[in-house]
Amino acid sequence: MEVHFDAELWIWDARRSETWTFVTLPGDISDEIRELGGPRRGFGSRRVQVRVGATTWRTSIFADSSRGYVLPVKRAVRKAENLDPGDVARVTVTVLDL
Repeated sequence: MEVHFDAELWIWDARRSETWTFVTLPGDISDEIRELGGPRRGFGSRRVQVRVGATTWRTSIFADSSRGYVLPVKRAVRKAENLDPGDVARVTVTVLDL
């Protein structure tokens, strides 16, 4: 399953000294992924391949009770694609756990 969407980067404060940057998958896409069944990992995560701009990487998306699925966007990707929190990115997600 491959999906494309635009999403704003936002920060989750994990701890005082740590922050993580995420995008939220749209609700309808989160629902489709949830309905796929198949294996899930810790925290309801699913393995995915992601493309933002010219950068492709493998990671996991995580289930969030209030947002659906969220995708962490690591610093190397943000730097390579010149993205900051608040920017909107075009994201392609391919679910690998089917």
